[in-house]
Amino acid sequence: MRYSKSKEKITTVRITDSEIVEIKQNFDESFGIRLIQDKKIASIQTTNEEEIEKTIDNGFKTFGNLKTREFWKGLPHDSEHKILEGTFDEKLDQISGSKVIDIAQNMINSSLSDKISTITGSLNIVSENFELMNSNGLNFNDKATYISGIINAESEYGEIPVSGIGHASGRTLTNFSAERIGNDAKTMCIESINPQKINSDSYSIIFEPYSVGELLAFVVAANFNFKIFSEKKSCFSEKHGKEIAVEQFSLIDDPHIPEGIGTKSVDDEGVVTKKRDLIKKGIFKNTYSNLFDSYKEGKESTGNALRPGSPMGRSSEPIPMSAIHNLTVIPGDQSQEEMIKETKHGLLVGRLWYTYAVNPIRGDFSCTARSGIKIIENGKIIGPGRSVRIIHSLPTMIKNISAVGNNQQNVIQWASLPSITPSIKTEKVSINSI
Repeated sequence: MRYSKSKEKITTVRITDSEIVEIKQNFDESFGIRLIQDKKIASIQTTNEEEIEKTIDNGFKTFGNLKTREFWKGLPHDSEHKILEGTFDEKLDQISGSKVIDIAQNMINSSLSDKISTITGSLNIVSENFELMNSNGLNFNDKATYISGIINAESEYGEIPVSGIGHASGRTLTNFSAERIGNDAKTMCIESINPQKINSDSYSIIFEPYSVGELLAFVVAANFNFKIFSEKKSCFSEKHGKEIAVEQFSLIDDPHIPEGIGTKSVDDEGVVTKKRDLIKKGIFKNTYSNLFDSYKEGKESTGNALRPGSPMGRSSEPIPMSAIHNLTVIPGDQSQEEMIKETKHGLLVGRLWYTYAVNPIRGDFSCTARSGIKIIENGKIIGPGRSVRIIHSLPTMIKNISAVGNNQQNVIQWASLPSITPSIKTEKVSINSI
């Protein structure tokens, strides 16, 4: 049997029409139980601690209808795990409502300008106590804190409406900058005013960290999921051990990196987490998986079982998913400014929308750049650009990477898992004008 308990304090501030319109605090407690008997597996969840025994009894009654999982090898045993610094902050755990309002107001104030029409956004702070136990002697308790803020600044100052986004996330209050969030949103928005039409053509594209995070979350990550890989549904299913990207591109899952939203010493099944190369100097090295999907193919878990909580942290969902902890692009040695200077005919893309796989097996994807686009000619930014659509191929894109930046940032997209990435420049990207 495996038992998990998630106890969370979630503070949320909602910003609309350039002011704080709501602040709320929820205290959630839930319990997830995975029952395993004769290689049959049942899962149950409840928010009522007093009824756990009754819930377990009801769960056992379902075993007669369940299929035997002959491949199942068992739950992990208790093992030593690292105590990771920087994943729990007493200041965030004990933060007052007035301090939370001050942070949100600083996000707003740093976004203000006579060229900004309206500001929306949110601030989320999570403090959790996560417990994990099983019948093999595992008894793990972890306290964690998370903070994430986002501002969307909109302007009707020019010919057409434009917007800009600012975002920051982390695990400690000291390293979180409300002012940077607002300034980034304001700067992107103002510098997008009166955009020029961008002709359909082939361009060098510099994706800034927030837009790289969008691609990592919705296009890249799934291709390294062991289940998807083994079912031949990854665009790299036939490429294990082979070169799939340029040598300067390395992608890892780093569950121990400071301030990472997904940083943890033990995954949500009790398996010790490890840093894992997915792409090393262009070579496809590894996939990631949980116990169930690994056992099914006669393999061992990589420590990537997750029960993501909302908006951050862990939940007590009884059945975990296979997922990345912190999808991390190893930074290069070029600044974004140097990338721009070396670009003859290109675009700088700060934000992507509607990113999705068109044909996952081939790696084809589509996305739209609507704001935060700058036109680059002969090493100089000549002005903002209008919306464009990008329909491209992931295998082609990462083989055409020409530079990896040194400006690594935490990024967490809406309804997705976290990444840590710098800017990336890639060549020969076809752009369709909208």
